[in-house]
Amino acid sequence: MALAVLASACLLLITLGYIGRCWLRPFTPCRHCHGMGHALTTDRKGRPKRGKDCRHCHGHGIRTGRHLWNAWTRTRRAGTR
Repeated sequence: MALAVLASACLLLITLGYIGRCWLRPFTPCRHCHGMGHALTTDRKGRPKRGKDCRHCHGHGIRTGRHLWNAWTRTRRAGTR
């Protein structure tokens, strides 16, 4: 029982910490693609070209929490018009 309470408390702390971080710095770019939403690759001539979408932010360029917040507020605004 005590282990379940401890695990729940840790999960709650991590979740609230992530929400706080998204609230303090809302538009921080993705750590993996640096906000581009995709990787850069080069063709055979050495010119840069667009690569695959980032696996972590799915091409959005912002953190997952911020993307979810934007989607939620967009849906709420559309529903309360």
